[in-house]
Amino acid sequence: MANLATSNLQLSLAITSNPRTWPIIDGRVKVEGIDFAVTVLGPAEMFWRQLSFAEFDVSEMSMSELMMIRDRGDERFVGIPVFTTRRFYHTGMLVHKDAKVKSPADLKGKRVGVPEYVQTSALWTRGVLENEFGIAPKDMTFFMERVPARSHAGAIGFTAPPAVTINQIPPQQSIASMMLKGELDACMSYNRKQDDLIDRSDADLEHHADIRPLFADPAAEADRYYKKSGIYPINHGMVVKRAVFEQNPWTVLNILKAFERANDIADAERREHVAYHLETGLVPPRYRQSLATRIIRHGLKANRAVLETAARFSNQQGLTRRVMPMNELFAPNALES
Repeated sequence: MANLATSNLQLSLAITSNPRTWPIIDGRVKVEGIDFAVTVLGPAEMFWRQLSFAEFDVSEMSMSELMMIRDRGDERFVGIPVFTTRRFYHTGMLVHKDAKVKSPADLKGKRVGVPEYVQTSALWTRGVLENEFGIAPKDMTFFMERVPARSHAGAIGFTAPPAVTINQIPPQQSIASMMLKGELDACMSYNRKQDDLIDRSDADLEHHADIRPLFADPAAEADRYYKKSGIYPINHGMVVKRAVFEQNPWTVLNILKAFERANDIADAERREHVAYHLETGLVPPRYRQSLATRIIRHGLKANRAVLETAARFSNQQGLTRRVMPMNELFAPNALES
């Protein structure tokens, strides 16, 4: 057992920064039996480095790309059911004001920018567009920003599915520049460049006068989708190198427990923040119960329906040849978590 070890296992960890990961990053929560050398990265660079070079013993990982590499027979990583980011990604689509796109139906035949075609947020966006609004990937023409040498798609040898057109945005251009010039009609999963080696769009499109959201009220659309489907889309999971897991299978459960404790801290801080707003009257009292309800949990039991939906979308979109089963993605000792 880990807690009987005379010295902790020394592992490298790559992780993004958000309220659910901060207690791990700042050391408030320790993983029993493990000392982590922590590297905080943006997801674009992290996933490219992990997929290309397997640099880190433990890292966050795109759920879409984990499914894709496992379908291709790549067994370097074992999934851990810790889910650090989630959002209603389709509600974040942006359109140019002159593109004559007033609803999802108007995206048919349009030019759509995407940082990384295989990224999970784009998987969810396309899945909702197809299954809720009848707009399939083949109905749009895609323009991908990340170049093959530094893209997740390049790292895993991805090619466009049949009937889907994916053009490469030249290095001297970006989603931002093409959107502002009207050379793209819309974009999904827009990433403004941060301190990484991958993305290059640098404009604040969300607040630009020529750009508007696809959905006039994104929050209302998120509410509609959630009430109908019960799905709160997951973006990132976590993985451990298979060699580490096979030598030390306890690492998965100890990491899961630590992130559950970190999630407890994040939830307590969120509740405190909500309480402040309620006391000031900035939030109507009728929202008290919904704001106090925890909706983010780790483990497979609480998230199986969401993950299985993502797996169906991946197969539907031709990213995987079959609907990937959970027992091929996650560690066997975490399947009942």
